[in-house]
Amino acid sequence: MQFSQLTLKIKTFILESRRVLAVTRKPSRLEFTTIVKVTGIGIILIGLIGFLLQLARNLFL
Repeated sequence: MQFSQLTLKIKTFILESRRVLAVTRKPSRLEFTTIVKVTGIGIILIGLIGFLLQLARNLFL
């Protein structure tokens, strides 16, 4: 890869990053609490599934 291609890719990445940052906004309090709740429920469910699989493996194998 040539130096000019590398600099072009870096410039393109920076321009695209700026575009994304210009569109984003800070979430409202309701959006934030909803995201936290959904994420927490997902983490708990994955942990529970892992625990149940480990428990079943220890009991039956």
